Amino acid sequence: MRFSINIPNFGDFADPRNVATVAAAAEQAGWDGLFVWDHVLHRQHQGRPFGDPWMLLTAAALATSRIRLGTLLTPVPRYRPQQLARQVATLDHLSGGRVIFAAGLGGPIEDEYRSFGDAAEPRVLAERLDEGLELLRRFWSGEPVDHHGRHYEARDVTLLPATVQRPGPPVWIGGFWPHRAPMRRAARWDGAAPLFATARHGRVPDVADVREVVDYVRRQRTAGADRPFEFVLGGATPPDRAKAKDMIGPLRDAGATWWDERQLQTGPDLDRLTPVLRRIEAGPPVV
Repeated sequence: MRFSINIPNFGDFADPRNVATVAAAAEQAGWDGLFVWDHVLHRQHQGRPFGDPWMLLTAAALATSRIRLGTLLTPVPRYRPQQLARQVATLDHLSGGRVIFAAGLGGPIEDEYRSFGDAAEPRVLAERLDEGLELLRRFWSGEPVDHHGRHYEARDVTLLPATVQRPGPPVWIGGFWPHRAPMRRAARWDGAAPLFATARHGRVPDVADVREVVDYVRRQRTAGADRPFEFVLGGATPPDRAKAKDMIGPLRDAGATWWDERQLQTGPDLDRLTPVLRRIEAGPPVV
């Protein structure tokens, strides 16, 4: 099992220098990854400064040499695929092939889409997500791309350099369980990062819910079932490693392969550097 740190892209973490500090501390303390939120607007946290996640991850890449880096997660329908492909490929080169790309519809949909006059119908966003993911993988290849889809078009386009990782960075898909559609999408890619209606951000999910989603995704994995696949769960664990082990061990046994350490979204420490560093320096759980 591997362990990552999760931070928002606002508050103290809108400053790339703070994110670089977090990344370096996480690498030194033995964590395996750092994941940053990808929001342009989240009215629940309005009034705080926000940073661009790809700039924040650039600072993290320059401050580290080992840990994996990415967003958790990027709302692909909010981006132009060609712009996003360039950003991810650039970060993959800068980091020496350490990027993990986590994707989904994002949200809150009203904030992230409708506030800027964009389409906000879930069906349309889901179409753009699926088409965008396929186009990203083709762009990352460095090969010529001709694409004429429902939402995107590319006419004899070759985007170089290709990503260091081939055929591209691992793609994880997020979504709320028990909604089945996001997890069917995840089964076609490299990992599932479910959130749970019964365990909001920072809350440790119930083992029975985890077993259910793991079993469901495994049944959906018909094509490419021999490839490595990650199940990414998250929550807030205590610094005491024995207590953290008791909390995470059953989730690992249920199929989790990554544990993403998060602050409670409703708590006072969500976007504050000092308490996050304190948790990082205590080290990852030992399971």
